[in-house]
Amino acid sequence: MSEVLLFDDIFKIETLNPDGKKYDKVSRIVAQSEKSGMYMLLDVNTEIYPMNKDEKFLMVLSPSLVLNTKDGPVSIQDKFEYIMHGRLYNIVNDGGSKTDGSKTDLEVEVYASFGGLQLMLRGHASHCLKFAVDQKLFLLIRKVTVQDYSPMSCREM
Repeated sequence: MSEVLLFDDIFKIETLNPDGKKYDKVSRIVAQSEKSGMYMLLDVNTEIYPMNKDEKFLMVLSPSLVLNTKDGPVSIQDKFEYIMHGRLYNIVNDGGSKTDGSKTDLEVEVYASFGGLQLMLRGHASHCLKFAVDQKLFLLIRKVTVQDYSPMSCREM
């Protein structure tokens, strides 16, 4: 069981299938997070979970579907609409320098595969400190509507 979520943020879909639709049942979404400024490419089985441009959704990465809280273990799977299980297979950093040689904030790309559906998450290294290569994880998504929109995390549920 896990006491900590690895990552959570609200994302807005900017583009669907930026390189064209390659598969009938899968779409690649390009999304930007609101809280941490992370950029994401994610393959989603849109036959069972349709997603559209400009939709907002909460995305959580967790090593477990059960969180330990002060009130005891809590299952989080019922709070989400789409869940995938996979493995983080690569973490790449950019070296932290700009083309003119000056230093910049360290940017990291995290890669995971969920049965062939790919995730690439890019952003500041401080948001990726809990990740490790070969780590098993769950990706959980639920759409966020205007009525229930607030920059909340799964920890507040």
